Amino acid sequence: MRILVQKFGGSSVADLECMKKVRSKVLAAREEGYKLVVVLSARAGQTNSLLERAYQWSDEPDLAELDVLLTTGEQESVALFSMLLQDAGVKARSILGFQIPIITDDAFGSARIDSIDATRLRELLETYDVLVMAGFQGRTPDMRLTTLGRGGSDTSAVAIAAALGDDTRCDIYTDVDGVYTTDPRMCKAAHKLDRICYDEMLEMASMGAKVLQIRSVEIAEKYNVPVRVRSTFSNDPGTLVTKEDDMMESVLVSGIATDKDQARITLCDVQDRPGTAASIFNPLGEAGIVVDMIIQTASRNGVTDMAFTVSRKDLKRAIDVLTKAGNDASKIESSASIAKVSVVGVGMRNHSGVSGRVFDALYKAGINLIMISTSEVKISCLVDEADLELAVNVLHKEFDL
Repeated sequence: MRILVQKFGGSSVADLECMKKVRSKVLAAREEGYKLVVVLSARAGQTNSLLERAYQWSDEPDLAELDVLLTTGEQESVALFSMLLQDAGVKARSILGFQIPIITDDAFGSARIDSIDATRLRELLETYDVLVMAGFQGRTPDMRLTTLGRGGSDTSAVAIAAALGDDTRCDIYTDVDGVYTTDPRMCKAAHKLDRICYDEMLEMASMGAKVLQIRSVEIAEKYNVPVRVRSTFSNDPGTLVTKEDDMMESVLVSGIATDKDQARITLCDVQDRPGTAASIFNPLGEAGIVVDMIIQTASRNGVTDMAFTVSRKDLKRAIDVLTKAGNDASKIESSASIAKVSVVGVGMRNHSGVSGRVFDALYKAGINLIMISTSEVKISCLVDEADLELAVNVLHKEFDL
């Protein structure tokens, strides 16, 4: 039995006409001999509408009950689409996360998948040609409904493909036709990539690229699930996200990622002694605030400055946490008018001089570097937000993307 997992986002199932386009994709795959698991998100705007309603009813909605409410968005999508398929003569039925079951932890609102038993899916596919599955949702071992966080339908689809095994492919359909070398809205020279490896896609996603949810890429890499990013509204083959090969390693840089969701905090004149960093970052971790780039300046007379970045939405809360936790900083400075630009490519592992080219290109363009961080496959620079678009274009040209 050849099985294909297809995932369609909210804009792809927004209304009847959109769903008919989705149906054509499903029918085409069925004609190729596939049995299908079609994973759907809530229709565009539905999740936000449900959230607004929750906060009309309650000042602080219970997270578990909020998950019960939000799962109804996907439930609507799969029921409507199953009817559409049945009217076209397709043997199809809907299935919800808890019916499979997809078992998660109890972190309501951002639950993580613990296990999936694909036995029932395989049994149902013996009877049905298409299973229309609700993305974004699962259940705890004690039968409480959970949701997987924003973009969770991507995670659902890749996890289902991994559970089905046998080289099951996962096609992620969205409103773009693949993964680009950089944001086409910032750089007219951007073009679509035919292939990208998991590590590069992971870095692109973590640096702000919105094409795939980062947890879905992690699962795809762990279980070697080939993922193809495609457009619902065209027949373009899209971009294949897969394991790296020799051809990929020969390409120095694959793309330029950007992230405007950056805010910088600097603690000035903290004591340069063991335990200082822990006293700063432990309270932030306990508050659930994710810290990204970190820089500590050279010691001067026993004190140092500690600078780091957080999400803009967490800036005020992070400062409150640091203030309440108490520290010996002479002052706390912050800025939200910054952004991050990152050069990404697995070819960096085997080539020297990439960082020099990045810094020199930005220097010649008159762009100041506020902070720098690196990994095996990326170089990230924090710059003024006003310089971001120029930085993207300069680096895109420098590496001939």
